[in-house]
Amino acid sequence: MDWIAPDFLQQYWQAGLTATVTVVTLVLMLSGRRAPDMAMMGAVTVLLFAGVLTPQEALGGMSNEGMITVAALFVVAAAVERTGALQTIIDRLLGQPRSLPTAQIRTMIGPGILSAFMNNTPVVALMVPALRGWARKHGLSISKLLMPMNCAVVLGGLCTLIGTSTNVVVSGLVAERTGNALGMFEITWLGLPLFAIGIVYLVVASNVLLKDRRPAMSASDDPRQYSLEMLVEPGSPLEGQTIEQAGLRGLHGLFLMEIDRDGHVMAAVAPTERLEAGDRLVFVGVVDSVLELQKIRGLRPATDQVFKLNDPRSERVLVEAVVSQSCPLVGRTIREGRFRSTYDAVVIAVARDGERLRMKIGDIELQPGDTLLLEASPRFLERQRSSRHFYLVSQVANFAPPRHDRAWIALTVLAGMVLAATLGLVPMVAAALAAAAAVLATSCISATDARRSIEWESLLLIAASFGLARAIEKTGLDELIAQSAIGAAGDSPLLVLATIYLITMLATELMSNNAAAVLMFPIAWQTATNLGVNPMPFAMAVTVAASCGFATPMGYQTNLMIYGPGGYKFSDYTRLGGPLNLIVMAVTVLLAPLIWPFSR
Repeated sequence: MDWIAPDFLQQYWQAGLTATVTVVTLVLMLSGRRAPDMAMMGAVTVLLFAGVLTPQEALGGMSNEGMITVAALFVVAAAVERTGALQTIIDRLLGQPRSLPTAQIRTMIGPGILSAFMNNTPVVALMVPALRGWARKHGLSISKLLMPMNCAVVLGGLCTLIGTSTNVVVSGLVAERTGNALGMFEITWLGLPLFAIGIVYLVVASNVLLKDRRPAMSASDDPRQYSLEMLVEPGSPLEGQTIEQAGLRGLHGLFLMEIDRDGHVMAAVAPTERLEAGDRLVFVGVVDSVLELQKIRGLRPATDQVFKLNDPRSERVLVEAVVSQSCPLVGRTIREGRFRSTYDAVVIAVARDGERLRMKIGDIELQPGDTLLLEASPRFLERQRSSRHFYLVSQVANFAPPRHDRAWIALTVLAGMVLAATLGLVPMVAAALAAAAAVLATSCISATDARRSIEWESLLLIAASFGLARAIEKTGLDELIAQSAIGAAGDSPLLVLATIYLITMLATELMSNNAAAVLMFPIAWQTATNLGVNPMPFAMAVTVAASCGFATPMGYQTNLMIYGPGGYKFSDYTRLGGPLNLIVMAVTVLLAPLIWPFSR
């Protein structure tokens, strides 16, 4: 027996260290003193140094299918966004909300229903960039939209067998014991009530429990008010639509000043005014709104000179330049000075001390101090930064002219990816990688933009979380907690069911959802067998609990994907997701025995 003691003591010591490291990591993330990815990477490093994890176990998350799938989906989502396809669909699907609750309902129901028939991860990956633009366009806080949307997507995934990978994993485990896998809609009886109740809670609670994480200075605070002209293209989908239907009324940080139609100027534009081909729309707004305006399909800068530049539009940059007293074009109009020929750049908009410039862009007489918004090649920055013609030259971030001609390709690739993964023709990771390769090969997105589209912090957090989860499993810490809690629950099937759910829920907050399901399923099944009751309510409780980890960023893969884009803090998840966890738990524990009775 002497040889047992050292092994036992080592495992006991490693379990204690893992528990301590886990608690410290959660405290650091909760307090916001360390970036989440750095805190998680630090935890894995400590466990690796202490010998709890081997290098292969610590770094195994880097090659995990889930992480690689997410990385590929970021590229696919960015390609759909860059072509303008996603924004067009989102604008038509979501419309113009009258209030924040209306906006939240619209951003939850559609993605939630979609997630019932495709994996949650691509749904969230596609919605994040789309909702960013939509929220900015309508002056909504993105932090009030992303987390409710994410929760709705997770709940929607519980409505069919293929909604989440966890459902499929549990179905396989059930088949091993009974010979029959779960039916496509067997979990729907439980998933639909959870989805409906969850949406009601999210609409009511998010306005109280979620903070507005917008930066202190919003787009409307920008002191530069640009004047710009946009042209309604012939054959445009905007032709025949009213100003309101086209989404051009009430734009955040942007004002439609007038319409020039064949020389006739309409200064007070009614929302019911219908657009015609060739209309020149004169806007006044801040730079972020100008960027959004250029993404609308059917509108283009009114100056034809944009299309006479040498570089393809997809390779151009947007530049802000302040005219100096030494500029040779001062006192001359933009047209007279032949700005494009002189600088190989085109003036898109002009800002002058907050003044609304009522003349056409080409007729504006340049003055010292005018801020010009230019579309130019990257070479313009190199040439003009040290030039005496401009006081300041800086590139505008996040400008990428949409390639509407590639929109159908991006949507076809997306549909093919979803279909292939849904029908099980190839694994999700293979479908995602093939889709990412396809959008790159067809120039829907450039290699540079593809690299920029990947949220590397989220990927590091996901990869490191697998290492911590492995340590929790390896040291037996998970099983120790589970057996202790179940032992205290007694012989009541309902109480034991609630305990099984609670432990699974806590486990999924600290490790991957599939790992939590695989870990708890045999414990739950055997516990039901020992009690002499039907194991199906217990299997369903594990399925729901493993997917519904809303209280921490690590609780579910998509939780991590919205962390950075939403500007969230750890505490936001706890405030909104903690009560939702308990609501979902209560509904599941009450409904599961009614749908699958304890007595067989």
